[in-house]
Amino acid sequence: MIVAVGLTVSPVREVVLRLQELLFPSIADVAVLSVEVDVAIVRVDAHSTSRGAACPQCGIWSARVHSSYLRFPADVPSGGRRVVLRLRVRRFRCLDRGCPRRAFVEQIPGLTRKHGQRTERLRSTLASVGLALAGRAGARLSAILGMSVSRSTVLRLVNALPEPDIPSPRVVGVDEYATRRGHAYGTVLVDIETRRPVDLLPDREASSVAGWLAARPGIEVVCRDRAPFFAEGARAGAPQAVQVADRWHLWNNLGDAAERAVARHRQCLRVLLPESVGKVEAEAEADEPVMSGETAASPWKSDRFANRIRARHATVHAMLEAGQSRRSIGRQLHMTHRTVKGLADAARPEDLFTGQYRFSRATAVDEYKPYLDKRWDEGCANAWKLWEEIILLGYTGSYGIVSAYIRKKRTSPRPVTAQPPTPRAVTR
Repeated sequence: MIVAVGLTVSPVREVVLRLQELLFPSIADVAVLSVEVDVAIVRVDAHSTSRGAACPQCGIWSARVHSSYLRFPADVPSGGRRVVLRLRVRRFRCLDRGCPRRAFVEQIPGLTRKHGQRTERLRSTLASVGLALAGRAGARLSAILGMSVSRSTVLRLVNALPEPDIPSPRVVGVDEYATRRGHAYGTVLVDIETRRPVDLLPDREASSVAGWLAARPGIEVVCRDRAPFFAEGARAGAPQAVQVADRWHLWNNLGDAAERAVARHRQCLRVLLPESVGKVEAEAEADEPVMSGETAASPWKSDRFANRIRARHATVHAMLEAGQSRRSIGRQLHMTHRTVKGLADAARPEDLFTGQYRFSRATAVDEYKPYLDKRWDEGCANAWKLWEEIILLGYTGSYGIVSAYIRKKRTSPRPVTAQPPTPRAVTR
């Protein structure tokens, strides 16, 4: 359906005027020429009725037309259909000979802007959707409403919005935040009454906090933690404000103090388990099934690791005996060809472990271990003293090997007892 202007037909003129009021209710100096309604789109022919425009460079008003061309900005949808304006705009000559711009394009206030592909109404609508739903969800909802845009466009429109004017808070919270924990910290300032962040400072220096507070004389209360730079900044920037601590910092400080007190007396919490518990655990370990090829004295550092390798070795050999190829075994067990080849070529799982995986690796302190064991049984547990003694006996190794051996004896398994709870668990 096409509605066009007729200069002699008054009903058509009335329809066009009503369309103009409907489509551009708050925009002046715009005339609607025709409206074309399709199944999915509405095209509106319009043009500006102003006599001239002001030069954006020098501000001189000009009514001298240079040329005109068509723009096709998208507008807010109507009845689920996309609306596109076929807007004829004019280029005017600047009447100021000293102005560097010889010609300029007119802009309709409230409707278009320079290089804009959308009307101001559509831009504000998409920005409101982006503020509510962000990019991806906002783009999905906009497409349903007939405003098909990408999520990047929604985010770009949101970023182009001016920063809102935030009133000066009366009660401000000052705390630190980490951009890189342990290395880079800043200061976050929060309006305690509205619970909204107000500003972020790039550092946590007293001078930065003082400067920010001094620029807002209406602050009455400063809620901060115990950091000395925050206290100094609050005293210098807001001497009229009362400094307090919030509930979280009070509870956190109390918890830290309680945790330190519990840590000093942690041994008082140790409670020995009944002897029957230790016996039950020992019997359970004795009743565990032993895999094929496992000996009483395992040569590996980790029994769990050794048992896993034994199981994989047995599985691979069982599949080989069943007639499966190594490639098929690798696909089924999610192993590389090299892993399957190593397991298949090993006659027994013990052949897969050498060097660092075995306890039997020779060290320089091996021949002196009987002497160290004897001195340990006599009550000497000082690794440095034992190292000096075996040096006199001909030991040429380092102190680290002796220290590691003594540390292993010092951390050997003890009778099963109940571990005391951690200080943090007690305080919580």
